[in-house]
Amino acid sequence: MKKELLIVDGYNMIGAWPDLVALKSHDKIEAARDLLLVLLSDYAAFRQIEVWVIFDAQFVPGIQETYEEYNLKVVFTKEKETADSYIERTVSDLATPLTQVTVATSDLAEQWIIFQRGALRQSARDLYRAIQKSQSESLEFSQEYQKLMQRKRTPWEAEQIKDLKRLLDDLSQHE
Repeated sequence: MKKELLIVDGYNMIGAWPDLVALKSHDKIEAARDLLLVLLSDYAAFRQIEVWVIFDAQFVPGIQETYEEYNLKVVFTKEKETADSYIERTVSDLATPLTQVTVATSDLAEQWIIFQRGALRQSARDLYRAIQKSQSESLEFSQEYQKLMQRKRTPWEAEQIKDLKRLLDDLSQHE
């Protein structure tokens, strides 16, 4: 089975997803980055895929940094390097018969380049919808699990419990 790797153009998502756009418009770019990482972390865990988030640091001298946070790989590009150029280079290195790379960006030129290099492409909007669907499925799964655990706590079937309650009520009335 192929390993799945999702590479996300971080600022592209921040400029497209409603909650992140709202934070950015209130000069809360750090909060927008953090929320993006939390959402992607939950998505990665539920879908069991690896996710890398790439942020441009081309205009911020000396910030180049790569670290793990929320079980994601987070990359701030080096000075004078765009997220697009980093992603293009990375796709060329990682798209193999054993690794399926998908790049999330709404930059059409970037989508064509990464597609030519063997990766799949996903728009910011499509990833946003996938995350919403994943959240819904996760909630549904959690609710089903809770129901299952409640049933496992008792050796009685629902109909047997109703019968026992009726018997208890009958006995209580005869006292």
